[in-house]
This record gives sequence, C-alpha cells and structure tokens, in this order.
Amino acid sequence: MIRDPKDLRRYSATERANHWTVGICFILLTLSGLAFFHPAFYPLTQLFGGGTWTRILHPFVGIVFALAFAAIFIRFYRLNAMTPTDWEWLSRVQEMIDGNDHNMPEQGKYNGGQKLVFWASAVCMLCLLGSGVLLWRAYFDFPVGLVRFAAVAHAASAVAMIAVIIVHVYAAIWTRGTIRAMWYGTVTRAWAKQHHRAWYRQMTGK
Repeated sequence: MIRDPKDLRRYSATERANHWTVGICFILLTLSGLAFFHPAFYPLTQLFGGGTWTRILHPFVGIVFALAFAAIFIRFYRLNAMTPTDWEWLSRVQEMIDGNDHNMPEQGKYNGGQKLVFWASAVCMLCLLGSGVLLWRAYFDFPVGLVRFAAVAHAASAVAMIAVIIVHVYAAIWTRGTIRAMWYGTVTRAWAKQHHRAWYRQMTGK
C-alpha cells in the first residue's frame, strides 16, 4: 500500500508488535482453552501436539499474554481515562451506527467505546490471571473448593474476554481505515478528522 507522507502516525512499531503479541496469544489461549471447555472441542488439542502439551503450554502462553497486556495497559491507561465527553459520545452512539457521525462529540485518540473495551479487557485479564494461577496445579496446591471456584471464574472471564475481543475486532473492521493503523502505524488525515477530531487537532494544530 502506498501511504501518503502526510498521514498521521498513530502507533509506533513497538506498540504494534505489542498489540499483535497480545492478539496471537489470545488466539492460542482461546483455542487451547476451548479444547478443555467441552469434549466437542477436544480435537483442538491436536493443534498443540495433543492433550498433554496443550495443558502444559496454555498457562505459559497465558503468562506471555498477561505480560504483553500489562505493557499495553501501562502505556495507554491514561489515554483511556473516561471523561464526560466520552459518556456523551456513548449516549449518542446510535447516531454513529446510523452513519450520522459528523455531529458526534469530538474525541481524542480513543473514543468512549474504545475506552470501555480497554477497561473491560483489563478487568477480564485480571480475573483470568488470578483464577489461572489458582488452577495451575503443576506449581500450586490450593484447596479443592478454591480451585473449583477458580475454574468457574476462569471460564466466565474467558467467555467475557472473547465477547469483548469480538466487539473490538468487529468495530475495527466496520470502521474503514482502522486496521491499517495497527498494520502500518498510520492513518489518513481524513480518517482522523472524521473519527477522532480532538486528536486530529492535537496532531495538526488545526
């Protein structure tokens, strides 16, 4: 793709690599987790070399996932702080869905919907990490009752995380020009002005 030198830099190479690391780990964890969620999904263990290897790899991939997510959180949590403008944007989100987004409240680098996805992902990640540690029987020996509770919490958190990521991916595909930001690191000025006007003004001084 030929990119205009006037395009705005949205993500650095490090930020994009961090994002894709989280994404790849999420896919691996979803597939390996589903393999043990229901017998119908057990054939998915063949993707990882069988049931034993799937059980071994799942928690280690989870650690990489948690660390990579932590890096994203530390880097972006300030930019995702909710503001009154974000809540106004969310209250009028139907206008954007209907294609009438030109009069929506001006948004910074992230809009209210993206911020909700960020914080929902953070909560799910915290629950997955905590319950995952309790379930890691190879290294820890917690009371059976606590392990059973952790199993339910882990499954519920995983389902919630999958739902959040589906929304995240759908929104990225639905809003044309968004995916290239995480692929090439840049967006067009027209895209920035339409979807994130406050950020556009900050970046261009216009």
